Amino acid sequence: MWKDLGEYILSFKKKTPLKIVEIGVGKFSKTYDFLMKKKDVDIIKTDINPFDNSVIKDDISNPNMNLYEDIDIIYSIRPPSEIHPYLMNLRDKINSILIIKPLFNEDINIKNKEMKLKNYKKASFYIYGDN
Repeated sequence: MWKDLGEYILSFKKKTPLKIVEIGVGKFSKTYDFLMKKKDVDIIKTDINPFDNSVIKDDISNPNMNLYEDIDIIYSIRPPSEIHPYLMNLRDKINSILIIKPLFNEDINIKNKEMKLKNYKKASFYIYGDN
């Protein structure tokens, strides 16, 4: 499933390099690990409490906008619902694609915009800004 999500993200590769950020990575990095091995992909991972030096410390409720300059795709895997609006706010500021992979039975906490449910192979997630 995590590789499938990574493959879907790569389908947006219209320019080189494709700039991606994973927000709230925690200690789970299977999609990030898949993407970082790909050619012409520039990817970073952020979290409010980094677990090691490969994760950049950032608070999505008050983001360091320099980190997100020219980002094409933001994705977050199982983010707490209270940060969903902050993810959308950041997406709106930088005009990127936003992908949220919620917990199995969790709803998306975005009120003003309709995210599309996407099923790609074994991965299910919500996406906004892909038109």
